Amino acid sequence: MRFSGERPIVDLTYSDVFLVPRRSAVTSRLQVDLAPGDGTPATLPLVSSNMNSVTGPRLAATLARRGGIGVLPQDMPLQELDAAIRWVKRQPVRWDTALVLPSHASVADALRMLPPTQGHGIVVADVAGGAPPLRETVAGIVPATRLATALPDAALGDLVRGRATAVDAEEIREGRAAFDAIDATGVETVIVLDHDHLVGTLSRRSALRSSLYRPALDADGRLAVGAAIGINGDPAVKARALAAAGVDVLVVDTAHGHQEGMLRALAAVAGLDLGIPIVAGNVVTAEGVGDLVAAGASILKVGVGPGAMCTTRMMTAVGRPQFSAVLETAEAARGFGAHVWADGGVRYPRDVALALAAGAASVMIGSWFAGTIESPGELLHDTEDRLYKESWGMASTKAVQERFGRLDAYELARKELFAEGISSSKIYLDPLRPGLEDLLDMITSGVRSSFTYAGAATVDEFHERALVGLQSAAGYEEGKALPVSW
Repeated sequence: MRFSGERPIVDLTYSDVFLVPRRSAVTSRLQVDLAPGDGTPATLPLVSSNMNSVTGPRLAATLARRGGIGVLPQDMPLQELDAAIRWVKRQPVRWDTALVLPSHASVADALRMLPPTQGHGIVVADVAGGAPPLRETVAGIVPATRLATALPDAALGDLVRGRATAVDAEEIREGRAAFDAIDATGVETVIVLDHDHLVGTLSRRSALRSSLYRPALDADGRLAVGAAIGINGDPAVKARALAAAGVDVLVVDTAHGHQEGMLRALAAVAGLDLGIPIVAGNVVTAEGVGDLVAAGASILKVGVGPGAMCTTRMMTAVGRPQFSAVLETAEAARGFGAHVWADGGVRYPRDVALALAAGAASVMIGSWFAGTIESPGELLHDTEDRLYKESWGMASTKAVQERFGRLDAYELARKELFAEGISSSKIYLDPLRPGLEDLLDMITSGVRSSFTYAGAATVDEFHERALVGLQSAAGYEEGKALPVSW
């Protein structure tokens, strides 16, 4: 990447800069390969933040199915982390994880998991234990759109009309064949059977996506997943346990990554020689990169204060504008053969493209993904009946209570006294893009176009060819679309 003029002496954030179009031989967005090449199984340069309100097993599996990496948060007890990793590994790759509820469950129960949006549905099946439902136990599928017109206390079993349309897993291995098979049925969503067991569901949109995205897979062909650990306690013990559970990327995480505690924890984890990429952070300087790489990190998590739930800069004056932080750390990491993940501050697809232009291999997304169907937590309604999910910062009082809830009352109160960040915020679902995959479509569409404007077909080429200019606040505002009511 280079600037269109002299390199500025002030630090910049994403809204301060723009990409200048260049002569390009890349004629189609489908010519672009977005694989980050950072040693992880990812084929998409998107990582979900290790925040309690952002990444759970459901979101991690959905993101991996489309090529990204979900990082499970370090606040989960080790036993729950182990179970979450193993759950992701059991999920299907070529079709969607089925949302299954018993026939006696109500419409209200379903609406806490799924909004009434097209292309989704609830499989109604009565199953004992944890075995996959057999064909004969599946009553059918209730399309999510049907939930909008049914009474809240109506039983799902009463909404099923006729036997669910089913397709055999062997018949829909290829994306176009799957799309055509579903299109021929005339229904929104079909159930997928393998030897008469329900193994997933598939919609036309999902079948189409399977032909455009490449999943992030481990060596055994299972969905990839990351997990985070803190620097306190015995990080090596936890790291070894997560590796045994099958984790593909390990994130050693603390707010101030350039500290002695991180260096000790990182060295202990790296010394295990687990054979998986180790991410460490957060840092914002070349010096921090050098020290963490020397301690064993192969990827650096970059960003202090840019997150939507973070108040660090206002509370402490500590941090750095994110574009410059990524630019400096990526340049330093490249010299060590390492990579950086840009963590925080992205609000539009343009910001993802700019982070990649600055040298990031991947971009971590938090609050943007928190407002999706797949993120942890139930769907809630505000007074105007708009759908939202709760989100909170990882240094907030709410996060501290979850992290240290087993301490005695006095010690917990001491921890709460120094909490920072927002403890509760409503993250509204976008009515047009309520699901994670809807956001992925929008983000990757924008980023692929950025690559074509730069004449780059890969992330590395984009790093080299991106031409960046500076803009005023008025220039940034000029780039925004006018309201529809104008």
